[in-house]
Amino acid sequence: MPSSGNRNPTFEHWDGKMSGSWAKHVDGADAVICLAGENLSRKRWSARQKEVMRESRIGTTRSIVFAIGEAKKKPSVLVCASGAGYYGNVAEGDVTEDAPKGTGFLSDLCRDWEEEAMKAAASGVRVVTLRMGVVLGRNGGALQKMLLPFKLFAGGPLGTGRQWFPWIHLEDEVGVILHALGNSSMRGPINLAAPEPVTMAQFCKSLGKAMHRPSWAPVPGFVLKLALGEMAEMILKGQRVVPKRVSEAGYAFRYPTLGGALRDIFP
Repeated sequence: MPSSGNRNPTFEHWDGKMSGSWAKHVDGADAVICLAGENLSRKRWSARQKEVMRESRIGTTRSIVFAIGEAKKKPSVLVCASGAGYYGNVAEGDVTEDAPKGTGFLSDLCRDWEEEAMKAAASGVRVVTLRMGVVLGRNGGALQKMLLPFKLFAGGPLGTGRQWFPWIHLEDEVGVILHALGNSSMRGPINLAAPEPVTMAQFCKSLGKAMHRPSWAPVPGFVLKLALGEMAEMILKGQRVVPKRVSEAGYAFRYPTLGGALRDIFP
């Protein structure tokens, strides 16, 4: 969605693969933000679907980096999505941006995605990669997929409930991105998660309270694995992600606590 220099955005069709007329908007742009990627929960993770998820992230980012390299007047910054899945499963301890890469498909995907984005640095562009937790908002997204059991009074934690559940309110996601655009000290990976980490059980208890519904019916891990296959690992494992670099850069979270975030979403 390139800007035409005023408050009215312009739109260009793009298949996410080939360079096209959209690339001319990169030349002379102040910044480029790339949040493209196939929804991780859209389909079961077959070998084909894994390729779709990879290409929709890495291929798209490769095209954007190429357009930046070709631009006569290059943007000053590229902000590119990534995920907290980079860290794999971390059962205990704070996970800052200095934590090592984990293992598994998601971890490898995030590493390769970030490496593709970082290639823009060779063109003199500052690069920020967003290791995002689950984004909570009123419309769409992962939260909407979790609501039905609670509406039916059958909500509860997934798996043991002890796994960490990194989250961030949509308004803070946008706020951090805007902060990163204007703060030259922010570069490389940053954790896009609220400063109050919670477990899956704590999240579901707070969600039930916000919806005035009980949180009592846990879904065993083996049931999720049977239903979702490898995708279940995304739900059954987690990390206590903390936004160290975001806080150091002076960003003030509008919704630092889960209770406050959910009260805004369910007024």
